[in-house]
Amino acid sequence: MEGAVPQKKPKDTLRKVIQKALGSKINYDEPETVLLGLKIAYYEAGIILCSLLGLLFIILMPLVGYFFCMCRCCNKCGGEMHQRQKENGPFLRKCFAISLLVICIIISTGIFYGFVANHQVRTRIKRSRKLADSNFKDLRTLLNETPEQIKYILAQYNTTKDKAFLDLNSINSVLGGGILDRLRPNIIPVLDEIKSMATAIKETKEALENMNSTLKSLHQQSTQLSSSLTSVKTSLRGSLNDPLCSVRPTSETCNSIRLSLNQLNSNPELRQLPLVDAELNNVNNVLRTDLDGLVQKDYQSLNDIPDRVQSQTTSVVAGIKRVLNSIGSDINNVTQRLPIQDILSEFSGYLNNTESYMQRHLPTWEEYDSYWWLGGLVICSLLTLIVIFYYLGLLCGVCGYDRHATPTTRGCVSNTGGVFLMVGVGLSFLFCWILMIIVVLTFFVGANVEKMICEPYVSKELFRVLDTPRLLNEDWEYYLSGKLFNKSKIKLTFEQVYSDCKNNRGTYGTLHLENSFNISERLNINEHTESISNELENLKVNFNIFLLGAAGRKNLQDFAACGIDRMNYDTYLAQTGKSPAGVNLLSFAYDLEAKANPLPPGNLRNSLKRDAQTIKMIHQQRVLPIEQSLSTVYQSVKILQRTSNGLLEKVTRILTSLDFAQNFITNNISSVIIEETKKYGRTIIGYFEHYLRWIEFSIREKVASCKPVATALDTAVDVFLCSYVIDPLNLFWFGIGKATVFLLPALIFAVKLAKYYRRMDSEDVYDDVETIPMKNMENGNNGYHKDHLYGIHNPVMTSPAQH
Repeated sequence: MEGAVPQKKPKDTLRKVIQKALGSKINYDEPETVLLGLKIAYYEAGIILCSLLGLLFIILMPLVGYFFCMCRCCNKCGGEMHQRQKENGPFLRKCFAISLLVICIIISTGIFYGFVANHQVRTRIKRSRKLADSNFKDLRTLLNETPEQIKYILAQYNTTKDKAFLDLNSINSVLGGGILDRLRPNIIPVLDEIKSMATAIKETKEALENMNSTLKSLHQQSTQLSSSLTSVKTSLRGSLNDPLCSVRPTSETCNSIRLSLNQLNSNPELRQLPLVDAELNNVNNVLRTDLDGLVQKDYQSLNDIPDRVQSQTTSVVAGIKRVLNSIGSDINNVTQRLPIQDILSEFSGYLNNTESYMQRHLPTWEEYDSYWWLGGLVICSLLTLIVIFYYLGLLCGVCGYDRHATPTTRGCVSNTGGVFLMVGVGLSFLFCWILMIIVVLTFFVGANVEKMICEPYVSKELFRVLDTPRLLNEDWEYYLSGKLFNKSKIKLTFEQVYSDCKNNRGTYGTLHLENSFNISERLNINEHTESISNELENLKVNFNIFLLGAAGRKNLQDFAACGIDRMNYDTYLAQTGKSPAGVNLLSFAYDLEAKANPLPPGNLRNSLKRDAQTIKMIHQQRVLPIEQSLSTVYQSVKILQRTSNGLLEKVTRILTSLDFAQNFITNNISSVIIEETKKYGRTIIGYFEHYLRWIEFSIREKVASCKPVATALDTAVDVFLCSYVIDPLNLFWFGIGKATVFLLPALIFAVKLAKYYRRMDSEDVYDDVETIPMKNMENGNNGYHKDHLYGIHNPVMTSPAQH
């Protein structure tokens, strides 16, 4: 029986069964009904066959037991207490014992399964209350969290709006900054070059002023140096006219000094260096125009763009804010009209009724469970009692059996074993048909529920059957869409709803509520963004930027023509490398002192030393200032030389860049403003496009996730019905059925084996006189004879002591 399962489920037959079951009236005379009954019988052939076998067992076992009992009472069917000994008797006894032991072990396994199934029912039903409470809690959470989820979605609009308002309030930095960033690369570099040129003009003026004043001072210093050197030469010539100079060896010293006097001359070319008055005047004329101020003004014009954008867009920004506030009101109205709340409210009523029903009837189910458990315990205990008698019979029979004892002289233990076996046989005949009734009932219910509900539910085939068009309602193609929308042609199936709920999808998308309330149309993104776009089209920004102006351009051109690039810088640099005097005056003075020291004391020596000191003073007071002036001239010349190098080309390049920048502003500033305005508008609109798409996705996929409903359905069908009820029920009928079926061979072997353990009233023996049994002398069976035959004493079976 346990191997019998229904054939592969015929979906069409199952659908027709449901249709007939849901129909208001069944006409059994209709050919279709008869044919459907035949299909059901064919489908249930395995279960029906096993059930019929069980019923046959139930009918025959009491009859067989009755006749067996009657035969035993009439000393038939092994009822007479006489054992006919055979040569293969020990072998048969062992075979019967081993066979009975194996069968008892199999029966014990079935009983164990029965106890396990009975215990599972007991423990699992106790968990049902906690499981039901957990599912109801999840469903309550679904009902309570949905309004909060909708509130959260609405609250996110404020976040989006605040972000848009922040950009609107910062339009100076967002839009104005964007425009400025587009203009900077084309304007700032040329303004930086002009600013550098303005700095160069100022440096040029300072260099020319320093150079011009230094040259004037240098002319005067050179004249003074020449006068001082002429004076000291005159003094030395007067000193050399001393009479000692005519006497040797003093005359030689005087002559060498006289020859060196020609070296005491100044550099006359220093007084001939030209002044730079003309160039300085040209530069001063250039500086009459404040080029640096013009550049700073252009810088400021660019930096004022953000503020000018903000001042020109005040009314447009206010209009956009009004549109954004109205969008928030529209979204709030749309979400309040969502049908999710209505569906959940209706579901809440079903939930309350179901929970009340569960609370009322769960104690009754638990009470019935205790009856089931007690009944199962009795059944398993009854089978246990039977198999215990068999085990005791085997134990006593095997342990108490004495192979040397005759059937009439067997021991008490062996006899008890035989009695136990016969008691087991009697109990088997008495109760096995009752047990089979229970097995057939539980098998029929458990197998059909497993194959018709549990397995189709797991494979979702049950949902596909329920999704058959016009199955649950003849007028509706799809039952769920007809129930929800009264539009049965919309494809909304049980399988799809269950799968979506299992995947934690929102109620809106799962039930295709767009057929009654289309969130995409109500939250029309294009409609709302178009309102924002219309406001942004009124956003007009105008700028008039003119770089440097005509005065600034003329200023640069005048500086390029000021003449500093035509100055003979080599002349100045050549003179700055020469000494102011013809000789190093300090060395000359030291040499003069060295020559004067060997001279004898007197006027000559003193005058020479005095002139040497005068030369040192000239070097300190005249030569060193001239050298300092020459260094200043050198530095100024280098500055002017660096500035004038390629001056015309620099100015030409700056003016070209300036023209390019001005043309860019004139020709492109309008397109730059338009592009940045559109980019700014796309940013503002993008916030709300993203938010509206997020709302649509959240409502469709996330809000009121129906996974708790799928979980509750799984709990009711897969867990409670199939796992908690049907699985233990199937295990119970499998175990008890196996044990009951094997009682039949067990009682046969027990009856056979009992003959070898029980103490007999009489026994057969072999004749000691003849090798052939005394078959011809008396009417014994198979060459054996009894000690009493037809009431006449047989002297062969009588011991000598009795005679």
